[in-house]
Amino acid sequence: MMWVYLIVAAAVAIPLVIEVTRRRMNDSARENAPGQSVRLSQGVTHYQWRGPENGPVAVCIHGLTTPSFVWQGVVAGLVRLGFRVLTYDLYGRGWSDRPWGSQNAEFFNRQLSDLLDNQQVEDDVTLIGYSMGGAIAAAFAARRPLAIRQVILIAPAGLRDIDLSGFKKLLQLPVIGTWLMLLFYPGQLRKGIKAESGLASSVENVSGRQEAELDWKGFVPAVASSLRGIISEDLEAAHATLQQDGVPVLAIWGGQDEVIPLTSSDRLGDWNPTAQSVVVAEGGHGIPYTHTSEVLDHIARFTSRNG
Repeated sequence: MMWVYLIVAAAVAIPLVIEVTRRRMNDSARENAPGQSVRLSQGVTHYQWRGPENGPVAVCIHGLTTPSFVWQGVVAGLVRLGFRVLTYDLYGRGWSDRPWGSQNAEFFNRQLSDLLDNQQVEDDVTLIGYSMGGAIAAAFAARRPLAIRQVILIAPAGLRDIDLSGFKKLLQLPVIGTWLMLLFYPGQLRKGIKAESGLASSVENVSGRQEAELDWKGFVPAVASSLRGIISEDLEAAHATLQQDGVPVLAIWGGQDEVIPLTSSDRLGDWNPTAQSVVVAEGGHGIPYTHTSEVLDHIARFTSRNG
């Protein structure tokens, strides 16, 4: 009977051992990273500035799994529009640290607030958030509306659009959920990346770079923590605050998005009737890099109206 227990113990341990043996993100790993890094209150954050030094500031916040390189094509377009663009890697992704803790709105608000304070960015900010970054952008802007010129949400999460029934409900549990993510998520992510691999992209080698995130220790636990945290939070009050404070909001949706359903635009309209919504009809969830020109056209029209 002992051998049964040993087999079960080994099966339980395998995803944990794999995680422990993954590469660690540290100063040595960041040595040849583009951009710069700064130590903030929760850890080291990697960031990049591009565009004219006297241009209006746009801050781009990436999503759940793809780090700041997701903005490559969008940033080039924003620079052409005259923006000075700040991109950064959320904790647990890219070249930033992997601190433990609940990755809720407060966690991500603190990272962005620390970074803007460090970079002496005080006001007149255009916030652009993609997927989970849209939830972060809405939550942050609601806390500092006077510092925000406008908010642009691209396929935004945070609109009660996550199905937490059945197996997915188990992923919400702190210990078993993380273990299940370590066991199943790498294969799930690879499958999703492969499904998009044939699409045109404004990001060089986007599929390979997305998959490479799985090589780093702390990435999958960070995704699991975000799913339990900000992805599951109710942001209705944040969106209502943006309306009350008169912050212009544009939401860009993918008509073929299977991650954030187009029906989420109706809920955004309920929470913030002044928010503008536009649809990239043929776009899926990856519209910042698969339909970059259309996304930039919508951004250009919106920002020109808001001065």
